[in-house]
Amino acid sequence: MKTNDEKGEEQPENQINSSKNSFPVLNMHCASCAMNVENKVKQIPGVQLSNVNYATSTLTVAYDIDQVSPEQIQKEIQSIGFDIILGEKKKQEESFQKDKSERFKKLKKDTLWSAVFSVPLFIIGMFFMDIPYSHWIMWVLATPVLFIFGRSFFINAWKLALKKSANMDTLVALSTGVAYLFSVFNT
Repeated sequence: MKTNDEKGEEQPENQINSSKNSFPVLNMHCASCAMNVENKVKQIPGVQLSNVNYATSTLTVAYDIDQVSPEQIQKEIQSIGFDIILGEKKKQEESFQKDKSERFKKLKKDTLWSAVFSVPLFIIGMFFMDIPYSHWIMWVLATPVLFIFGRSFFINAWKLALKKSANMDTLVALSTGVAYLFSVFNT
């Protein structure tokens, strides 16, 4: 038996009303991020296909429109610290490029300020370790690099830890955090 869909086209009665869309994904830093997004979307009831391309930052998803909406997919992705851009393709591309530009500006600013603190830290640690209070000076220089300009690593790692997941931010946060604590202990 066949039925007519919204467009008047005949479909088998048991066929699912499905849609396949692509959405730009925000805040991905590594391939593990892409896998986290892909797996989260696959867990949504009514999703038949979920594929994230890290190189293009694009989620391709096929879903039953009676069970799942793009807003629901967005909400699930936001719960693990990422986001997608909804709307028409032109608006998606403009929003994606704007977000990418803003993130690059922030990253550039954080990197430059990190260098301002790290270069003297390096010079003291390599050539002037014997000056009075060198350990305390290095501690003061290292703290803002880690906790102000590198805070995004810790924030993202914490969000993923709450969801029992990990990515490259987790690795960076753990390694720099342990090294910092060990250095503070030695100081």
